[in-house]
Amino acid sequence: MIVLKAPQRALLGALQAVAGIVERRHTLPILANVLLRKSGSSIELTTSDLEIQVRTHAELGGDAGSYASTVGARKLIDILRSLPDDQVITLSSAQNKLTLQAGKSRFTLQTLPAEDFPLVNEASDYGPAFSVPQQTLKHLINQVHFAMAVHDIRYYLNGILFVAEGKTLTLVATDGHRLGLAQAQLASEIPKQEVILPRKTVLELQRLLRDEDTAIELRFAGNQAKFAFSGMEFVTKLVEGKFPDYNRVIPKNHKNALVLGREPLLASLQRAAIMTSEKFKGVRVNVEPGNLRIAASNAEQEEAKEELEVDYNGDAIEIGFNVTYLIDALANLTHDMVRLELQDSNSSALITVPEQAGFKYVVMPMRI
Repeated sequence: MIVLKAPQRALLGALQAVAGIVERRHTLPILANVLLRKSGSSIELTTSDLEIQVRTHAELGGDAGSYASTVGARKLIDILRSLPDDQVITLSSAQNKLTLQAGKSRFTLQTLPAEDFPLVNEASDYGPAFSVPQQTLKHLINQVHFAMAVHDIRYYLNGILFVAEGKTLTLVATDGHRLGLAQAQLASEIPKQEVILPRKTVLELQRLLRDEDTAIELRFAGNQAKFAFSGMEFVTKLVEGKFPDYNRVIPKNHKNALVLGREPLLASLQRAAIMTSEKFKGVRVNVEPGNLRIAASNAEQEEAKEELEVDYNGDAIEIGFNVTYLIDALANLTHDMVRLELQDSNSSALITVPEQAGFKYVVMPMRI
């Protein structure tokens, strides 16, 4: 049976959409495979890592009829990438093997039975669905993802908190040293729903979401979240646990504030960071009327000094920061101006954006 017959770019695009979660090495060999399930002229491609399941449908030609099997996802992608993008690919099945033909190239691939592929059991208690434009969700994730913890024993920090309540969707990420919060408005009111998406899910969504107005539908259950967008279905387990009360972390009523250009500040911090070491990423920030100074030094007694003219009439403050935390936030914003609010050298700083009320970034000071 000819399972599919399509241009290389069409098949590769469908495979790449689902293959991001596939690990090359897995305790279950079948999880390195993509499940191909054909009915009529449409083919369904599904991958899973037991925590996340991604599925898409495509019209890729071939014989009409039913077919189901699994084949190595990465190997198939590697083969397709090595072929010209206008080459017509034919995938045919015989005797538990798949044969891929393209021009004068021919590859025979081993398969594993479709019935052995472990599909995720979908939850039955999903809350009400709601939608946002894909670019809105991508933008929110971009603004906070870098603040997620990595392999923290407080497992609830290794992901992003999604809170949908009323007409607001809030995303929050923190690693205990800094916190990012971003909000967007929803088209309709929904009852409060709160879930923590795992780090791998967040990074995969970030890869798949498009910069366009087409909607992504979100549904949350007690232990699962489901997303539908661009002809794809994405199901993921959630991180269990109680996320910290982020409202208590966000500073209120800091008395010193200055608004300055994001790009000049980012460039100054990036230059100063050159003089920090791998082990110690600290920089000193001095603000005084009219001036903001950044200084960094290392064990070799080398140093960097940067100075920016600013419109500021508050207290003189010297405060230390991990420079990476500041760079991460500024590099993932797209706005021209940022607002920096400070209390004193021992209190967390708050970075906001004058044009976007829904963004807040809190960074703790460090001793230098």
